[in-house]
Amino acid sequence: MKFCLVDRITSLTRGESIQALKHVSLAEEYLQDHFPGFAVLPGVLMVECMVQTCAWLSRVTDDFRYSTILLQQARAVRFNGFVKPGETLVITASFRGGSAQQPEFQVAGTVDGRSAVSARLTLSLQNLADLNPGLRENDERLTVSLRDLLVQVDGTGQFTGRHVASR
Repeated sequence: MKFCLVDRITSLTRGESIQALKHVSLAEEYLQDHFPGFAVLPGVLMVECMVQTCAWLSRVTDDFRYSTILLQQARAVRFNGFVKPGETLVITASFRGGSAQQPEFQVAGTVDGRSAVSARLTLSLQNLADLNPGLRENDERLTVSLRDLLVQVDGTGQFTGRHVASR
């Protein structure tokens, strides 16, 4: 992932659900243009926050089996409110089915208990080596990098070790 929009994972149950936070700061460069005089988190980045949250749930559930997680489909996307600098978008996602390589999620984002965004997302999980065996080292590098990043977004340390809740 080129940029991490998930600032903190606050709860996670493998194969079931996750809750994560995105703190919006006026220091984020894209807010200077979106919109001048009325800075708000762009809708596409709200969706990206939801995708990244679901990706963390998938990674932890599958013990980082797949190096690459992409959005395959977004359905029933609803933008219900703005997220302004100084506010925190709370993303809650629940696993809803699908297949091992195409999990489906119900996702919602709230600010101070008010709905900001919701959607049904389907992700595509894969390894680069499945497409080109010569890319196996890239998969390994990505996986190591993502495990390191999880340690940073999991401030409590409970999701990076034996304390992750499971079914």
